[in-house]
Amino acid sequence: MNAILMAVRNGLAARRTVLMVLFGGALVVALVGLSSSSIAEEAEEAEEAEVVEEVEEPEAAPAAPAPTAASTDSAETAPPAKQTYLQWFYGALGFRYTVIFLALSFTFVALFVMNVLAARRENILPPDLIQAFEAHLDAKQYQEAYELARNDDSFLGKVLSAGLAKVSTSYSEAVEAMQEVGEDENMKLEQRLGYLALIGTIGPMFGLLGTVDGMVQSFTVIAEAVTAPKPSELAQGISKALVTTLVGLWIAIPAIAVHHILKNRIARLVLEVGIVSEGLMSRFQHMGGKKPNP
Repeated sequence: MNAILMAVRNGLAARRTVLMVLFGGALVVALVGLSSSSIAEEAEEAEEAEVVEEVEEPEAAPAAPAPTAASTDSAETAPPAKQTYLQWFYGALGFRYTVIFLALSFTFVALFVMNVLAARRENILPPDLIQAFEAHLDAKQYQEAYELARNDDSFLGKVLSAGLAKVSTSYSEAVEAMQEVGEDENMKLEQRLGYLALIGTIGPMFGLLGTVDGMVQSFTVIAEAVTAPKPSELAQGISKALVTTLVGLWIAIPAIAVHHILKNRIARLVLEVGIVSEGLMSRFQHMGGKKPNP
C-alpha cells in the first residue's frame, strides 16, 4: 500500500515536474516571441520614420562648384541688356556728335521751311499785284500804281516800284533800276538757299570726321591691349565710324535734293518776274525822250 502511494506520489511529482517544465518552456517561448515581435515592430517603425523623413525633408541642393575660368569668361561675355534704337544710336554717336547732328537737323528743317515759303509764287510773282498794277496803268493812275507796288513786299512789287521811281527820268534808267533791284533780290534768295547746300556739304564731312574718329578709337584699343582685345571693345569705335557716316548722309541727301529743286523753281520765277515787269513797263518807253538800248 505504501509502495502504491509512493508510486502515485512519484507519478504526480513527475507529472508536476513535466507540467512545470512544459509551462516554463511555453513561457520562455512566449517571451522570446514577444520580444522578437517587438523588435521587429520597432525595426519596421524606424524604417517607416526614415521613409517619412526622406519624403518630408527636401533634398539638399548640391554645393555650387567653385567658379572656373570658363564660367568667368561666359559671365563676362554674356549678352548685354537689349537697348532701344535711339539708345543705341546715342551710344554709338556720343554726346559730341549727337549735338552736332541735331543742330544740323534743326537748321536744315528751319531753312527748308523758310525757303519753301520764300519760293511761293505769291511771294515772288503775285497775280493780284499784276492785275491791280495793270489796271492802274490803264486808268493812268501812275501814283496809285507806284504806291501799290511800293507797299507790296513781293519780288515783283520791289522791281516795279524801283522802275516807276526812275521812269520820270528816262526809261533806260528805269530798266537799270529794275535790273539792280532784281539782281539784289535774286541774290538774297540764292544766299538763303545756299545754306541748304552748305548743310548738304558739311553733313557728310562731319560723318567722315566721325568715321576717322571711330577708327582711331578702335586702333587705340588694339594698340593698348596686352592681350587680344574683345570684340565688344572694338565694336564701339567701329559703330561710331559707321553711324556718323550714316547720319551725315541722312542729312546731306535731302538737303542737296531740296536745294536743287528750290533753286530751279526760284530761277524760273525770277525769269517770269523779268518778263512780266518789262511787259508792264514797256508803255513808258516814249517818256524821257530816250529809248532803251536794244
